[in-house]
Amino acid sequence: MNIQEAKFLMSNSRVEDCPPPTLPEYAFIGRSNVGKSSLINMLTGQKGLAKTSSLPGKTQLINHFLINSTWYLVDLPGYGYARVSKESRVKWSRMINYYLRKRENLACVFVLLDSRHAPQAVDLEFMEQLGSEGVPFVMVFTKADKQSGTRTQQNVAAYLETMEQTWDEVPRHFVTSAEEKTGREEVLQFIAEVNQQLAQAADNT
Repeated sequence: MNIQEAKFLMSNSRVEDCPPPTLPEYAFIGRSNVGKSSLINMLTGQKGLAKTSSLPGKTQLINHFLINSTWYLVDLPGYGYARVSKESRVKWSRMINYYLRKRENLACVFVLLDSRHAPQAVDLEFMEQLGSEGVPFVMVFTKADKQSGTRTQQNVAAYLETMEQTWDEVPRHFVTSAEEKTGREEVLQFIAEVNQQLAQAADNT
């Protein structure tokens, strides 16, 4: 997929205020400081599209970006630890859960996982929740450039082995690096394929 245009559209704290659900939507979410903004900027080819910060919890709203005028990329607040009040964390959790359950044009959720770490309980629990709700998702391992390839492979394998214990079929996964642009073509090709499948399904109805 060639991204010719990527532009910020709007931010919202209410799912009801999001853009009309007329285009396929791909949401990106992960623990705070997992490298979400850097990954989004790498995928879109625009260095400053999503705001990066060294402080966890920077993203606090549902941020919509319009890509090639044909699909939405959505930047969601992170889950897990962030330097915000308990009240804010509860508010974010409710907003995210409502979005994931009710957003009818949500095509897939990209769950970002830090490839430098062994399986984290908060990540596994979040993916279990998505599975129980029937929300389609894939795993995206970030920051692969921050360590050896062997170490990355070991941590990815550990996640897959852990999930195989409770999942009939482990969701698809990608290994990425925002710095080296690793995984960019694979992720964008996956989105292109899903868009094509959705378009074909719409034509057959």
